[in-house]
Amino acid sequence: MTKTANIAAALAQAEAGLEASTARWLDWLRIPSISAQPAHAADCRRAAEFAVAELESLGFTASLRETAGLPVVIAHHPGTNADSPHLLYYGHYDVQPADPLELWTSPPFEPVVVDGPHGKRVVARGAVDDKGQVSMWLGAFRAWHEALGGMPVAITVLIEGEEEIGSPNLESFVAANARELAADIAVISDTGMWDIDTPALTTSLRGMVYMEVKLRAAERDLHSGMFGGSALNPINALTKALGDLKDTSGHIRVPGFYDGVEDVSPEQAAEWDGLKFDETRFLNGIGLRLPSGESDRTALERLWTRPTADINGIWGGYQGQGSKTVIAAEAGAKVSFRLVPGQDPAKIAAGFREFMRARVSADAKLEFTEFSSSPGVQIQTGSAAVKAAREALAEEYGRPAVLIGCGGSIPVVEGFHRILGIDSLLMGFGLEDDQPHSPDEKFELRCFHQGLRSHVRLLGKLGGL
Repeated sequence: MTKTANIAAALAQAEAGLEASTARWLDWLRIPSISAQPAHAADCRRAAEFAVAELESLGFTASLRETAGLPVVIAHHPGTNADSPHLLYYGHYDVQPADPLELWTSPPFEPVVVDGPHGKRVVARGAVDDKGQVSMWLGAFRAWHEALGGMPVAITVLIEGEEEIGSPNLESFVAANARELAADIAVISDTGMWDIDTPALTTSLRGMVYMEVKLRAAERDLHSGMFGGSALNPINALTKALGDLKDTSGHIRVPGFYDGVEDVSPEQAAEWDGLKFDETRFLNGIGLRLPSGESDRTALERLWTRPTADINGIWGGYQGQGSKTVIAAEAGAKVSFRLVPGQDPAKIAAGFREFMRARVSADAKLEFTEFSSSPGVQIQTGSAAVKAAREALAEEYGRPAVLIGCGGSIPVVEGFHRILGIDSLLMGFGLEDDQPHSPDEKFELRCFHQGLRSHVRLLGKLGGL
């Protein structure tokens, strides 16, 4: 059979098995694999075992591998074409906590199929992030297995269980098993489309520096009547310093913050202009009217290619019912910086410390904790794999795939590049209203269906390289 005939046969099998693929996805969603909560450690292991069984049924050699935390799923298939590329498929089986439960319209781990503007959708925790998107490529594997008896390329699978808590054990696992995980390119579906009709490949990701700062002053809480006007108030001092993070134009004042940041190319800017992004509609969807951030930049620049600084939490003093006139001894805040390619996370963290120390009294004692740090990532778009993906998506959707950025972070992409020396193909099928990490997370059945078919096409095209 020709390559085209092989792809057609696998697509036909994908259609015949779509209902069964959907059922297996829903079964996986019923497992509350919440990595952040130790009470669900056994559920996480059960979710990993589910993936192992699925891969074994597709002709993979699959197993659970222990880490210092939750287990990792590793699987291998030699493929039927010795000359084809070797792919490393990555995903995660863990999900976010479902709280607040009262805001769900159905139990989070009892998936339901409901009607929406685009047809049927599945509502459940993990529907799109990431069990739904992993289930797409597992369904594509099954289509090839049942139609032609094997995978058209060599495949290694890595499915972790700690992505939602920052993957604390993944990098050491990848480094320790680098030889086994060797591949030509990684394939990841944990990103989104431009809209339900327009496929996309994500070509840039923002990195992250996440820090906590505490400011201490007096040795104990103080009566605000007896000491107010004389003693340093940590809450006042902390909020004043943090309030100076941005100027009136939205530019960030941390020393050296923009070192290494490059402007988007004219060609990329023109492509994004052609998308006709409606920021007003985007903000109206979350109950806002006015844009924020750097006032001299376009909306998509601010969302995809510009760094940010955000206060994610702040505390200090009395927060119970009623009043308590106290000057707290301590105040604290959590601050995150989303970074773009070219920025040095260590330099950003050092710059923030310098920024804060320059803005507080000599009586203020500052303490910093750094929780996570990863650089921004730029994906090379001229590779054969990206070309194959664009062809696969164009054939499935009947229109070209757009190259977009992502404001979020997927640290494993940078880790694969640094440790394994490989780039990643970010081919995702989520939509902006899927509500990952929020109540009523959902995934459109249409996105699941076409995502599965797109992976079938991608595997066939890569098998012919």
